[in-house]
Amino acid sequence: MNGLYFYEGSWRNEPPMVAGPTDLGFWSASSVFDGARAIGGCAPDLEKHCARLIRSAKALGLQPELSDGAVHGLCLEAVRRLPADRAYYVRPMFFCRGGSILPETGETLFTLAVFEMPMPPANAGRATLSPFRRPAPDQAPTDSKTGCLYPNSQRARREAMARGFQLAVVLDHEGHVAEFSHANLWFAKDGVAVTPAPNGTFLDGITKNRVIGLLGADGITVEQRTLTPADLATADEIFMTGNAGKVQTVTGYEDRALAPGPIFARAHALYAEFIETCRIVSMEDQRTVAA
Repeated sequence: MNGLYFYEGSWRNEPPMVAGPTDLGFWSASSVFDGARAIGGCAPDLEKHCARLIRSAKALGLQPELSDGAVHGLCLEAVRRLPADRAYYVRPMFFCRGGSILPETGETLFTLAVFEMPMPPANAGRATLSPFRRPAPDQAPTDSKTGCLYPNSQRARREAMARGFQLAVVLDHEGHVAEFSHANLWFAKDGVAVTPAPNGTFLDGITKNRVIGLLGADGITVEQRTLTPADLATADEIFMTGNAGKVQTVTGYEDRALAPGPIFARAHALYAEFIETCRIVSMEDQRTVAA
């Protein structure tokens, strides 16, 4: 698997060992990350992901040693050093090594992993309502993309898979639809695209907001509003947006089969066109790397 890693000021071809058993970032989850994509020499919204990483670190009380511009530069360098005809996951991270109960934020460290990850199929699978919920903002650091939030998402998806589904729809603490366990949720009804309004319990996704803009510019009505499970029960189509798969359709919800619909198809096509506007490696550079 092709990959490139940055840690302690140097590039490596193998993942570095960054934490030990006494490091706070390892045992107490004092870490943040962001996930971007490089797809065929294009890096959609990479700078936005780097900026969110800095916000996440500060929200968790860490002191990032690099600016978002510096992180962006390292991500660009990594992608340009790898074969450009493939899809990569770009994961910059900050973590804290020292501390006992509270992190010693002066020891906030940075690492970057860019590794090959093919794009998944456009069909994401069937979804079910999860019994697990997203925490409220006063219960967890929901304004940060931090590793400590992900076990809750993992158990939601694990429970859904145990019942024969691939995706879990997660409610917020008030019983409103928040998102899928690992991506932002959309549905379409009567030609209108709908997605939950941000309320602080889930990340207001970068890919989600890009798709909102693309659909709106294309003349499709987009609504962000409070949703209940009943909305999904009568949806014409359901789809999802997120960094790993970008725009994917949902093929069923509970016992209802769903076909990919026109709103999903348009969102998928528009985002594919947008990706091409984010080229960071020219076709000539691609030929040079391949040689």
